[in-house]
Amino acid sequence: MFQTLLYPSGNGWLSTAVMRAVWWLSKLSGHRMRSASGAVAMMAVILMWLFLQVLGWALVYYPYVPEGFAYAPNIDHTAYNDFAEAYYLSLVTIATLGFGDVVGTGPWLRFAPALEAVAGFALLTAALAWFSQVWPPLARRRSLAAELRALGDAGVAGRLSTWDPVAATLTLRALARQLLEVRSDFTQHSEQFYFQEADPDTSLAKQLVHAVALRDAAQASADATVRDAGIHLGLALEDLATTLARQFLSLEGDVDETIDAYHREHYRGVTPGSPRGRRARGTR
Repeated sequence: MFQTLLYPSGNGWLSTAVMRAVWWLSKLSGHRMRSASGAVAMMAVILMWLFLQVLGWALVYYPYVPEGFAYAPNIDHTAYNDFAEAYYLSLVTIATLGFGDVVGTGPWLRFAPALEAVAGFALLTAALAWFSQVWPPLARRRSLAAELRALGDAGVAGRLSTWDPVAATLTLRALARQLLEVRSDFTQHSEQFYFQEADPDTSLAKQLVHAVALRDAAQASADATVRDAGIHLGLALEDLATTLARQFLSLEGDVDETIDAYHREHYRGVTPGSPRGRRARGTR
């Protein structure tokens, strides 16, 4: 939990493994869960945290069951397995239910359930905070994808040489800033990778190819200022691609190969930036 939630660029190895397992199952189903895959992955991680906490506290109580606890008169503790009793006590305590049918009698056994209840409340708070933290990065990612889609549909890359150099430079540098923001979001909020976009127009995996086209057009410009902005955009793309390759895709390749792999990870059988699957413009 500390590595996943409180350490800015950290990723708990077990949490990452659970999210990757959910993503793998989503890919096997042809991504039928679509955008729900990310939320399902996060819920699976939270349930894993809950299970481990309950299990950990149950192991603490287990050596003292049943001698260290007092049972309600209508409870026959001999009818239940000792570890099952410890797990039950841990579960109702972390959920702050406290049925009162079993309580600790030793000095520290009376305080331990209270500490576990605090840990359970902290887990609930952390889970809610985690979900609230992922939406701003997703919004920035979708905004960048929509901007790239608009520039691609307008054919800006093919007509960049006709633009005013100042306007072209401002546009390219603004895109570079957005790319670097998204790169930072992937580092600090890695769970957003597992959210697949239902709308292709807001899918960064589909629209990044337009940034590559703009980079190439800018670096081929006759204007030095536009070329510099193209280099800036290229470096931002390279930074984002490096993060995706190392953190999620487990590959070593150039920017174009990484972007293609990122697209295949989210969409199989569709060319990046292609209109297939996109709603017809006339239906908007």
